[in-house]
Amino acid sequence: MLADNLREVSQRLYSAAAAAGRQPPLLVAVSKLQPAAAITELAAAGQRHFGENYVQEALRKRREIPPGDGEAAVWHLIGHLQSNKAREAAETFDWVQTVDRPSIATALARHRPPARGPLDVLIQVNVDDEPGKHGCRPDEVPALADAIAAQPALRLRGLMLIPTPHPDPEDRRPAFRAGRALYEALHAAHPGVDTLSMGMSDDWQVALAEGATMVRIGTALFGARPAR
Repeated sequence: MLADNLREVSQRLYSAAAAAGRQPPLLVAVSKLQPAAAITELAAAGQRHFGENYVQEALRKRREIPPGDGEAAVWHLIGHLQSNKAREAAETFDWVQTVDRPSIATALARHRPPARGPLDVLIQVNVDDEPGKHGCRPDEVPALADAIAAQPALRLRGLMLIPTPHPDPEDRRPAFRAGRALYEALHAAHPGVDTLSMGMSDDWQVALAEGATMVRIGTALFGARPAR
């Protein structure tokens, strides 16, 4: 079943990318609250990138996955990172998509095991400037990018954003468009930047049309999310 879902989602991504004249985005399977067995099943079907919201949940799942199963998986932290979880995040994940302040970047760099190589990071931007929402302000991106780029243990890859969840995905288009403009400015300052992570199960088509290079999809792959 999950293999069928992956095949369908992948075909839709490729078709939409072709129609928009863009390269297919990298697919991150949002496995928050899903059992380790579901990750193993999807990995066996060819999915490599998995996104988790909680550090402890990701640690538990990685322990539960049998040796040899899912070893090629690439793990993304896509939930808010608290300072007291920076060590575990730096040791566990391949990507952290939610860096939104210099102190988190410094903590991740300090705790990244040298043997793992640089940690890929994205700057989370509160592109709609929503009160109380995680992410830096758009005008804070350049300074935060410079702080990340100065850390040899980190690799600045780009931006991540979650627009205001308007019922109609079309109403999110201005936020995606603003994210693309921020991304292009960041790429001009840091040519190694190559990732714009935006778009989820209900709005990835709009995000892709506006320039997403990475989408984060859960429900369309795994089905309804179990209760926590």
